[in-house]
This record gives sequence, C-alpha cells and structure tokens, in this order.
Amino acid sequence: QHPPERTATWTLTDRALHAHTSVMSLAKEQHDSPGPLPPRNPARPPRIVVAEDDPRMRELVALSLRNEGYDIEEETDGGRLLVRVAAIYAFGSTVDPIDLIVSDICMPVCSGLDILQGLRDAHWTTPVILMTAFRNDDVRRRATGLGAFLFEKPIPWRDLLAKVKELLPN
Repeated sequence: QHPPERTATWTLTDRALHAHTSVMSLAKEQHDSPGPLPPRNPARPPRIVVAEDDPRMRELVALSLRNEGYDIEEETDGGRLLVRVAAIYAFGSTVDPIDLIVSDICMPVCSGLDILQGLRDAHWTTPVILMTAFRNDDVRRRATGLGAFLFEKPIPWRDLLAKVKELLPN
C-alpha cells in the first residue's frame, strides 16, 4: 500500500503513522527478521541517529559524538525518527544503515520507547540508548526489557561515550 499523495494536509504525523503501519505490516508478513544489515564498511565511521526534540540537548549529544568521530544524523522528534527507520526497513535500504540510535523518550508524535518497541517487534537488533528527564522504574524496566540502555538527564557524558563505544565495537 502506498501513502496517499502528499498534500498540505499530509502532515508529519500522517507520515509517521503510515511508516509505523508499514513496518508492523512487513514484520507480520515476514514473521521474522528482515535479515541483518550487511556489516558496516570499516572505511565509514559508525552512523548514529540522535533523536531529541530539545534543540540544545540534541546539539550537545550530536556534537559530543561527532567529536569522537561518529557519523551523526539528527532527528527533531519521534515521528521523523520513525519515518527514517521505516524507510530503511520497508525498502531494504543499506545505503545509510543505522548502527546505533540515541533517542529521548518523551518526544512529539511518537515516543522513543514506542519506537524501540516497534523495532523489537520487527526483530531489529539495532542498539538503542534512551534518554529521559523523568525517573520512572516502570519505564526503566520496559526499556531494559527491550534491550535498550537508559540514561537519566543530566547525562554524564563520559558514561554516554563509554556506552556508545561498548555498543559499537570496531
């Protein structure tokens, strides 16, 4: 099923909902993983997508990771992250594979935790680091149960960088 024609009313929310539906439909059709992405070309630095609706926090995280030599893509909300992930999943794109996702939990359109749930439901094993300003044991249990690592804000930068290096071995 193709998305409706893009019009002035075809909003990011519409695209995100369509992307989520597409990913879930494909996962149900295949009943298994879409297959592992090919190994990262060692000549290319690992690609990390940073999704955070707070521009200052996103800039801080992205800059810290860029300074460590990572290839960083930024998304301003959960909907845009979902559209990016769905495009890779739906179309089998290996041009720009994602090696790691660093995402806020509480974002407009779609939460980082909901995106993580969708990834795991679709059998994606892409490592995920979640960030939150709200301490909540239920959220921590859900995130770790889905295989993510959860940082509470303010984030100790050395700990974040250490976790990224642990998740993205050379």
